Amino acid sequence: MQQRLGKGWRGPQGAPGGLKTPYARRPWRPPWHDGARLLAGMATLGGWRGMLRRLRLSEDEALRLAVRADLNGTELLDELYVAGLVPEDALYRALADEIGLAFEPATPSGALVLRDRELLMLLSRPRGQLHVRTDAGGPPGVLLSSTRLNPGEARRRFDGRADLVSRLRLVAPGSLRAALLDLARRLLLDEALRGLFAARPDLSARQGATSWQGLTLGLLLIGGPVAYALAPGITVWSAFVVITAMFFMCVGLRLAALTQAHPADPRPPAVATARALPVYTILIALHSEAEIIDDLFDALARIVWPRSKLEIKFVCEADDAPTLAAIARQRLRPWMEIIRVPPCQPRTKPKALAFALPAVGGELVALYDAEDRPHPMQLLEAWQRFRDGDERLACVQAPLVVANAAAGALPRMFQMEYALHFNGILPWLSRHGLSFPLGGTSNHFRRRALIAVGGWDPYNVTEDADLGTRFARFGYRCETITCPTLEDAPDEVGVWLRQRTRWFKGWIQTWFVHMRRPARFYREVGAASFIAVQVMFAGMIASALAHPVLLASIAYLGAKLGWAGTLDGGDAVLLALALFNMVLGYGSFLALGLRCLDKADRRGFWKNAALTPAYWLLMSAAALRACWQICWWPHYWEKTPHKRHAGTEGETGSPHARFRRSPRPPQPAGPRVSFR
Repeated sequence: MQQRLGKGWRGPQGAPGGLKTPYARRPWRPPWHDGARLLAGMATLGGWRGMLRRLRLSEDEALRLAVRADLNGTELLDELYVAGLVPEDALYRALADEIGLAFEPATPSGALVLRDRELLMLLSRPRGQLHVRTDAGGPPGVLLSSTRLNPGEARRRFDGRADLVSRLRLVAPGSLRAALLDLARRLLLDEALRGLFAARPDLSARQGATSWQGLTLGLLLIGGPVAYALAPGITVWSAFVVITAMFFMCVGLRLAALTQAHPADPRPPAVATARALPVYTILIALHSEAEIIDDLFDALARIVWPRSKLEIKFVCEADDAPTLAAIARQRLRPWMEIIRVPPCQPRTKPKALAFALPAVGGELVALYDAEDRPHPMQLLEAWQRFRDGDERLACVQAPLVVANAAAGALPRMFQMEYALHFNGILPWLSRHGLSFPLGGTSNHFRRRALIAVGGWDPYNVTEDADLGTRFARFGYRCETITCPTLEDAPDEVGVWLRQRTRWFKGWIQTWFVHMRRPARFYREVGAASFIAVQVMFAGMIASALAHPVLLASIAYLGAKLGWAGTLDGGDAVLLALALFNMVLGYGSFLALGLRCLDKADRRGFWKNAALTPAYWLLMSAAALRACWQICWWPHYWEKTPHKRHAGTEGETGSPHARFRRSPRPPQPAGPRVSFR
């Protein structure tokens, strides 16, 4: 009998160690009917009986842990460690007494003897067994940290080896890990700030436009007014041709996506065994998020993955006292860790992630934001996609769903925009093997591929868009999955405008970075992906900037027509061209949005149509702000504040209800491990 996760598996609820979620209904029953597994668990306990007496754990509790270890393909000590039934120090002090080693209650980082390469290697290992040399002023020794020791086997191994025992000291994994992070702080910061720039300066946004890019931009800015003064008619016609081409590229992409677009439809992952699952790391970059930490922990509690194969790392600025205090008020489990990033410029999310990346131990890495509520089965679907794909599959993107569309006009439009982007455009690009910009969250990476391309660029304010393009340049590909993540969209114009400005500024950064050597970029990604990048970055920015020009042209020429009653041939063609662009632009936007929204979310769609011109004008304002900021504050990160979300999944609108329509996620069998 193997523990199964996925479609058709009905997991326990209420078992010691089961997650507290609204999805489980049936009471848990231990698998005592499986005689082979029960015998395996009893055999595992053979060398543990003395240890169990020291910890005052019943044999029944220990047997359940042993069965769970057999199900997950882990060790009993690992399951006991993550279960949190015994405080970490007490657990390892008892283990040290049982096997006859000295216990080290505190690990000063200055006493560790490690080269930089060894330090990074130890940080990148998942939980397991670590040996670190130490020199605290006395005789040199070795610190041992392990979640794999069997007390009986360890006693036999150390019996009669007094020299070895005198040099070994057992230390709790959390204590040693904290010392390693403290020792590596300067090394990690230097790698985060300079790693990509040192290895591939042509792919870093640390430097702005190249000389030829700056010259071209300057010629356009100066040459445009001069050309209009010398030949206004030709200049206006040329501008309209360029604007029309930009609009047509964006319209063409939307129409192409329309042929295969559909509303979000989470597909339950296939049956999987827990033993086959790898270690998964979840990274969450936090800054000024104290208000929503409770919501974050509630959302993470629903994720289905064996806790003995899970790492959750909260990446925080070291001087963000309110957020750190809010996390400290939670009960941090052994699979959770706070990584404190030394405060320095640039203060960006990708810098924090780049700092944390060398300390990641999982084979797969998921990235979430503080306000996210991911589908419980999302990790499982992502892992199965990686398992079934080849090594060139570097990342899978989960769809983002706006959950607060009822909060106002902005969230309503944001909901439609997210729907057409994550249910229409990105899946179409993925199906055709084309490069696409990742969303800023709910990305799932192969760690090897992420490191191979240089990780996150700390100087790019849309690190997601840059990373998706960089994967394509290195020969990797990205795909999309179906299990969504809920988010709340900004409901205030100021907050929305600052967020969208950062997005547009990052797209401009990304376009300039990858177009430094256009011919090389073209050779690396191919013609189709090269065009896709032009549409997704240059086309979207240019369209946003051109939108008010078209509206002004329509207003001016329409007023002229109304006043004079007629237009000359050139003006009539310009008016027709401007109207044609606007009708196609609005029409393709609304048609794709309608196709990608749930049936329930389509109610009142006339409001979306009525709001579209104003919403596009807001995007134009954000694009203008982005152009200003790219000149003066290219690496400035405009933080988006988040609020506690209202309601509970399944009770407030169709995005939440979608979770309830999905199969009830299973809970891992075995002892109780309450996430909170």
